Amino acid sequence: MAGEDDDLSADWGAALAEQGAGDDDLAADWGAALEEQGVEGGEQMAAQWAAMIDDGDADIEEATRGADRVLNQEEIDNLLGFNLDEHISNEQNGIRALINSALVSYERLPMLEIVFDRLVRETTTSLRNFTSDNVEVSLDSISSVRFGDYLNSIPLPAILAVFKAEQWDNFGLITVDSSLIYSIIDVLLGGGRGTTAIRVEGRPYTTIETNLVRRMIDIILADAEKAFAPLTQVKFNLERLETNPRFAAISRPANAAILVEFRVDMEDRGGKVEMLLPYATIEPIRELLLQMFMGEKFGRDATWEGHLATEVFHADLEVDAVMCEEELPLSMMLDLAVGQTLVFNVAPTDPIAIKCGDIHLTSGNIGRYGENVSIKVSRPLRRPKMTLAAFEKAAQKELEKT
Repeated sequence: MAGEDDDLSADWGAALAEQGAGDDDLAADWGAALEEQGVEGGEQMAAQWAAMIDDGDADIEEATRGADRVLNQEEIDNLLGFNLDEHISNEQNGIRALINSALVSYERLPMLEIVFDRLVRETTTSLRNFTSDNVEVSLDSISSVRFGDYLNSIPLPAILAVFKAEQWDNFGLITVDSSLIYSIIDVLLGGGRGTTAIRVEGRPYTTIETNLVRRMIDIILADAEKAFAPLTQVKFNLERLETNPRFAAISRPANAAILVEFRVDMEDRGGKVEMLLPYATIEPIRELLLQMFMGEKFGRDATWEGHLATEVFHADLEVDAVMCEEELPLSMMLDLAVGQTLVFNVAPTDPIAIKCGDIHLTSGNIGRYGENVSIKVSRPLRRPKMTLAAFEKAAQKELEKT
């Protein structure tokens, strides 16, 4: 056992000696390399290491300073979306735009946009005749809002006109801002051009001013009736004028409504008119407003309908005059013989049914015309229960499913 330990110690000693010799050679090689590089190379390497350490410290200091930096009020408002300029221009971004994006989904009604384009043209002509001035009416925007949010956003002072759509049995709202009110008053009462309208703040509108604005609103409502006329007949009646938005509540605050903004320019004067129609008001004509163009029939082809009607009118039709119908047992029918008489409970004056197949068309009385037996129709044709309206409803349901 002792001999084996002595041999193992000898082997370890030889290995360590060889390793020591190798380390001496490696140290000699490093020394030679440093001597060849010289002092300048050593200094350059030290400078590079120092620059790298300084850059790392600077990055750490900058990252620490960025983490500790506090946002100012303007940056916080932009992040949250509470920017005054964007609020005035009806633009939203940031967290507020993300929250409000799901509040009101505007259902695109193509025919409603066409109606308001017609209203712009009609109102331009009517206001030119009303003011005897160069009036330009333009459509600014069509948007969807909550009724309560709109009432809270109306800039005061303003005049709000509540009108009723008789055929739709609901109400709408027209808002005239103060700029347009004073501009119309200035034009109608002979104010000179190039001068700004005098505004007297802090007082209610006078009776003369209110009556002049009422006349302008009557003109706008009359033009709105003309704009809707190709689509449907509707009568807009002005109910009342209000200066306080709380008294012009025509719908629940959470209900959605269509807001249409018009711009009225009279050279260097003018203002805005806003028309608000709750979705409940336009619900009776919603299907008409979904049309892409005037007279759309939701898949019906007028040319094909006319061709089908022409072919139906020229078709040959077999009509049967049925005097009597009775049910007899088959055994009795098999026992019939030549010369046997069948008696029916029908008199010559009783009406006779006129049928086309199994469909009862009308009835008449039997008679004779020359050598032929004739039937005199005594009642008008029966209208079929199934009409084209049923097919239209079925097609509409299929469109809604898709």
